Amino acid sequence: MGYGSGFEPTKATIITNTATHTAKFVKLMALEDSVIHTLTAEGIDENLAGGDATGVNFNTSSCIEGLVITSVRLTSGTVIGYIA
Repeated sequence: MGYGSGFEPTKATIITNTATHTAKFVKLMALEDSVIHTLTAEGIDENLAGGDATGVNFNTSSCIEGLVITSVRLTSGTVIGYIA
């Protein structure tokens, strides 16, 4: 999949804790069943104040991509975040 100029992943981080992680994530993939406590991204619009999504179940091998995710915090699980 092409990400477009400036959005190709250049590195990745594996998130296994409940701290808030900030970066220019272009893709998140669940390595095990996970719950996203908070996700902030440019372009999320679901009538959410501030562009945040909360309490999202994220099953193994599921991906979120196609937008710029600026922060993610897990409640549980393990996620790999690809960074542009």
